[in-house]
Amino acid sequence: MIKSVSKEEAWKGEANCRICTLRDSVLFAGLEEKDFEHIHKPIEQLPLKPGDYLYHAGDKADRMFTIRSGLVKLVQYLPDGSQRIVRLLRATDVTGMEALVGGEYQHDAIIMQNTEVCILPVDVVQRLSQENSALHQELMRRWQQALAEADLWITQLSTGSAKQRVARLLLKLVCDDDNRCELFNREDMGAILGITTETASRTVAEFKRKGLLQETTPNNYIADREKLMAVAEDL
Repeated sequence: MIKSVSKEEAWKGEANCRICTLRDSVLFAGLEEKDFEHIHKPIEQLPLKPGDYLYHAGDKADRMFTIRSGLVKLVQYLPDGSQRIVRLLRATDVTGMEALVGGEYQHDAIIMQNTEVCILPVDVVQRLSQENSALHQELMRRWQQALAEADLWITQLSTGSAKQRVARLLLKLVCDDDNRCELFNREDMGAILGITTETASRTVAEFKRKGLLQETTPNNYIADREKLMAVAEDL
């Protein structure tokens, strides 16, 4: 297991990526045994709480991050001061890839649920990418995945009626075979979907009344995929 550390300890020890429990799905999945000999800087697992910042827009981009668990939002701010959430990051997602080309982070990355991340020094990733073609290909795949996610955000979560948008978001949040999903506050839902907090609250309440969502514990639901899909596609 990777060692879990506090923020203050984040750069004092080295993670054992060889035996990571997410080894087959994270960025370093394609590394060979000899590649780990070139990881000279610590790669740490950092626990974060809701409201913590992973990085700020405008910060120097010098690290990348793999999400081990939890949920992170990428936020941009509009000229009027309002915010739009442009992406959600979950387990195995990689963020901070701006670091590969220098410059600054483009978003605020804010923790939404209890989250653990691995901090990847960018010079380590760059060197390994040059020496390992599988890692280089995986980086390109992750970059394409981020672009595809941005396109989906525009086409599915920013168009259509409020009910359609909420249904599409819920379908994205359902993450296991039991159709369970964990919701976050309605303000964030509104910032993702471009609707008001009140509209998000009313829509979720309506879905609960109509049986599209069954609340098991606060903000934890079992979703009816078929009914949500019908709403999402306006059938």
